[in-house]
Amino acid sequence: MRAAFAVEPVVAGRTAAHGMVAQITLDGPIGPAAAEYFGDASKRAVADGAAAIVLRLDTPGGLADSMRQIIASMLACKVPVLVYVAPGGARAASAGTYILYAGQIAAMAPATHLGAATPVQLGGVRPVPLPKAGERPASAGSAAEDEPAGDGAESHKAMNDAIAYIRSLAQLRGRNAQWAEQAVRGAATLTASEAAQQHVIDFVAADVADLLAKADGRKVQVGDRDVTLQLKGGSVHEYAPGARTRFLAIITNPTIAYLLLLAGIFGLLLEAMHPGAMLPGIAGGICLLVGLYALQLLPVNYAGLALMALGIGLLVAEAVNPSVGAFGVGGLVSFVVGSVMLMNTGVPGYAVNLGVITGIAVCAAGLLALIVWLVFRSRRAGPVTGDAAMQMDTGELLEPVEAGGEAWMMVRGERWRVRCDTALPAGARVRVVSRQGLLLQVEPARAGAAIS
Repeated sequence: MRAAFAVEPVVAGRTAAHGMVAQITLDGPIGPAAAEYFGDASKRAVADGAAAIVLRLDTPGGLADSMRQIIASMLACKVPVLVYVAPGGARAASAGTYILYAGQIAAMAPATHLGAATPVQLGGVRPVPLPKAGERPASAGSAAEDEPAGDGAESHKAMNDAIAYIRSLAQLRGRNAQWAEQAVRGAATLTASEAAQQHVIDFVAADVADLLAKADGRKVQVGDRDVTLQLKGGSVHEYAPGARTRFLAIITNPTIAYLLLLAGIFGLLLEAMHPGAMLPGIAGGICLLVGLYALQLLPVNYAGLALMALGIGLLVAEAVNPSVGAFGVGGLVSFVVGSVMLMNTGVPGYAVNLGVITGIAVCAAGLLALIVWLVFRSRRAGPVTGDAAMQMDTGELLEPVEAGGEAWMMVRGERWRVRCDTALPAGARVRVVSRQGLLLQVEPARAGAAIS
């Protein structure tokens, strides 16, 4: 993180003085970590005397709650926030469109785009086509009448709430409210130049220096006061996320949270199966708690979580008490289906990587196949302990034996007292017929029989 230098802050009735401009970068899905990062960095920038904040944005969208937290911080900020979609090829899609509308200045770099702000979690809502030239789009208040009766009232309310929210931001900043509604209702999109022509953004800027130069002299509203920007030539200082924010960004990655959850569960299972090992239990407990903390910040489908738990339980039951694959197959299917359902995959950037799920499922299937194979092999194998197993053994007499007499023999690496009804010399091969206590009844072994 580069150091920030304090300058005179913006106050009511004055213009924003030349000075330090803070830059905050949101690159990637909008989530809890991004919301915390912006809130913390904007407060530090104001405390350091920043004349304005440049919010550099490149996002496919994200969580509605996190987006609203960012916008609330922007509206409460005591200095102007200039939202800048950059670099070339970046986008302000979905939640990013709302954030762009909330800024006192909205700008985009060439070859960028915005829009497609329909709440994707409303899977049953039908996008409304864009209006023809000269035709006014339907208002948010009449949206429910335009939707088919089969769509749920809950979806209508959520859609209308999103439309009203972005229209209120457009009216606050004096931007194109009709197109904003179409971005939500019909998933409309615009390129940078088209957005400038339709008064969705203020201008197109090639870089941050160009952004500050074009914003210079513009009058914007900060809270309840008007401020004239004087930013041309101001120094720009980047506010990087802190250690806590970076850690939060890592664990709230859906794939990382998923792996932490699995590591925690299997660590505790290993500890339960091998009491006293300590390390699996300690590591598993930490991973499980961190994973659960991450899950409560993410759009989790609890039916998927329950299916995962059921699947793991069935797989453990198969390992502990083999059922020739019945528990294992059911557990594997339950685990895979639950893993796919775990996250709300409609939210951009918030889905578990299917490659990770596939890899874990393949490993589980291989382990299940190994267990079933071992079960069948054990059922085909002959006895290895007890009297039944000993009757199959052959050995060598250590001393001669007379008919009906007793002698010593070596079998399975052990010395046994034996009785034989046939006279045999020392070194003769014999086969165990039966056992009476510590005395074995033997008979001459067939030619070619192996010695145990």
